[in-house]
Amino acid sequence: MAQFALVIDLNTCVGCHACATNCKEWNTQAAFGPLSDFDPYGAHPEGVWYNRIMTYETGEFPNTQVFHLPKSCLHCQDAPCVPVCPTGASYKREQDGIVLVNYDDCIGCKLCSWSCPYGCREFDEADKVMKKCTLCIDRVYDESLPPEHRKPACVLTCPARARFFGDIEDPESEVYKVIEERNGFVLFPDMGTNPGNHYLPRIETKVNLEEFEKHILKPDNPLFLEVMKRHHVSNKTPETNQVEEVV
Repeated sequence: MAQFALVIDLNTCVGCHACATNCKEWNTQAAFGPLSDFDPYGAHPEGVWYNRIMTYETGEFPNTQVFHLPKSCLHCQDAPCVPVCPTGASYKREQDGIVLVNYDDCIGCKLCSWSCPYGCREFDEADKVMKKCTLCIDRVYDESLPPEHRKPACVLTCPARARFFGDIEDPESEVYKVIEERNGFVLFPDMGTNPGNHYLPRIETKVNLEEFEKHILKPDNPLFLEVMKRHHVSNKTPETNQVEEVV
């Protein structure tokens, strides 16, 4: 059985929030279930977001690292939010494994949010129903769009290409292959929810600053002057006492 899902590369994600922003823009205007904002230009612009970026800092100064964890509904294969719903509003589609909410049947009891171990459900105070990532199902099945555009808005907008979308049960799909090749993992595997969404692990790399400077701090490098300015260092000639222009 097919299982559509996202695969997110934590080694590539830069935490720019482009995915969250484009998700918000697309789903705010979508007919499937507009996302409300509360006081968007005020001091506390809370609202409903399908996709959020969590940023963490690890280690102790000066040996610290920052990593970003995009998080949205994981479309679990054994979704705990489905059986607890008293009205059947939360359901999992057989044909593609996408977990959705029927807003007409939702009574806003929040049982689904309490049962989700990932905290991926959002209660819309304006509509009084629970909302969550739909994997942009309205885009995925829209035959009026070019095939390359039939993907979630977050995938299409990621400038670092850190997000992939497809059927993780299909051995020929890109997501299946990248999970296998990069040792993709899921969040909280001990919970038994079998999340659809996977993450690709971060790879720690070391940069030799001396070698780096040898390559970048050269007059024929267009970035040379910019680097010098950032470090408040001038490349001055004795005759003019001016910074040389690098063409």
